[in-house]
Amino acid sequence: QVQLVESGGGLVQAGGSLRLSCAVSGGIFEAWGWMRGLPGKQRDLVAAIFRDGSTEYADSVKGRFTISRDDAKNTVYLQMNSLKPEDTAVYYCVADRQRNAIDVPYYWGQGIQVNVSS
Repeated sequence: QVQLVESGGGLVQAGGSLRLSCAVSGGIFEAWGWMRGLPGKQRDLVAAIFRDGSTEYADSVKGRFTISRDDAKNTVYLQMNSLKPEDTAVYYCVADRQRNAIDVPYYWGQGIQVNVSS
């Protein structure tokens, strides 16, 4: 059974940093990522990392967010720096067995709240 379990969210002031972690178990994947969205709104992919180690980022977070993966710990991270109030959202860890499907991922975590105050 696939499980994606996020941790590390919370409240931070604008300009601050947070690191999200996602413990992944129960499957073999080609791509992992982080999606975010507000309740009732569309969820967008903000960062992805692929089996070969390559990464992709949404323009809105380039230069501020870094996605990484620790295979020994089966954990995916999202380091978020220079946070802005508009980064406030529920963040979801996602994974897929197809590289090109990470923007419409099959597997989702339960989501974790990130609030950035101005």
